[in-house]
Amino acid sequence: CDFVVRRTLCFLRGDTRQHFGSFVRAVWCVGIQASAMAMSADNIRGFALALSSSVFIGSSFIVKKIGLKKAGMYGVRAGSGGFSYLYEPFWWLGMITMIVGEIANFAAYAFAPAILVTPLGALSIIVSAVLAHFVLDEKLHVFGVLGCILCVVGSTNIVLHAPKEINIESVKQVWNLATEPGFIVYSCVVVIVVLVLIIRFAPRYGQTHMVVYVGICSMMGSLTVMSVKALGIALKLTFSGMNQFVFVQTWFFTVVVVICCLLQLNYLNKALDTFNTAVISPVYYVMFTTLTIFASMIMFKDWASQNASQIVTELCGFVTILSGTFLLHKTKDMGNSMNKEPIIFSETELSHH
Repeated sequence: CDFVVRRTLCFLRGDTRQHFGSFVRAVWCVGIQASAMAMSADNIRGFALALSSSVFIGSSFIVKKIGLKKAGMYGVRAGSGGFSYLYEPFWWLGMITMIVGEIANFAAYAFAPAILVTPLGALSIIVSAVLAHFVLDEKLHVFGVLGCILCVVGSTNIVLHAPKEINIESVKQVWNLATEPGFIVYSCVVVIVVLVLIIRFAPRYGQTHMVVYVGICSMMGSLTVMSVKALGIALKLTFSGMNQFVFVQTWFFTVVVVICCLLQLNYLNKALDTFNTAVISPVYYVMFTTLTIFASMIMFKDWASQNASQIVTELCGFVTILSGTFLLHKTKDMGNSMNKEPIIFSETELSHH
């Protein structure tokens, strides 16, 4: 802890190049070591998979951006409607890295509860921010560093107090949980609200109110995660020798995953094409994570075995992550803009003369 404090003070004094890398590693290691002390075996596996997923996904953004920059040097840029990046090996390497990360994230849900896996997605933002700082020379503002710290602290809080995964021996058990009155009511409400948004509100307000598109993605996303978790459990049991694909329930969850993913991708693309990514990303993360945790609480009863103190601690950890995510997105361009301001002002003064 003393080492982390020293590195923080160094960073705040401005010694970014010398101390930033060791500072991030110190905070990361403290979080991981603390997290491993009070977790079940399945939770550790899920945590490791979710962590590796964040590393792969966060890295993929940087690798793809390198590919996009290279492609823009000899062809039409993607932002201008070009597809020259499809011929760039770095872009494809980034896509493969992202796919590996998504597979790891998919597998994590088979071992750990959604309340543990889903919030850890914020760590991919830290990975991409840190790599951008060194690889792309996109300066990370001091508030961005604070955002990284908040995400790590919040994630550690959740991991340390996450509930243990319930023991499931058949996909039929998951089906029984999914067909209980509480989750059926939640699913019906989500489907009705999504249909109303798609049919009535999206054509009228979709282009002016981002909550319409983001709301559709987030609500469908909560059902996607529950189905992905069911499918992940089915695969885990199948690989252990108990074939779950003989049950119609497994195929039902598979169909739900495909439908929900396609719907999510469609409206997420519309949201990104219409609104600023810097605004969409944190809002989508907040809504998607909140609804996913709520759905998991209803279906898998994650908090049934926990006391009020543990639940409040997890909620505080979640709010801490949200705060860190907001800071990272809000200040992500500050480091570059601060360096550019003197040049802009000098050019303006010269033009007046």
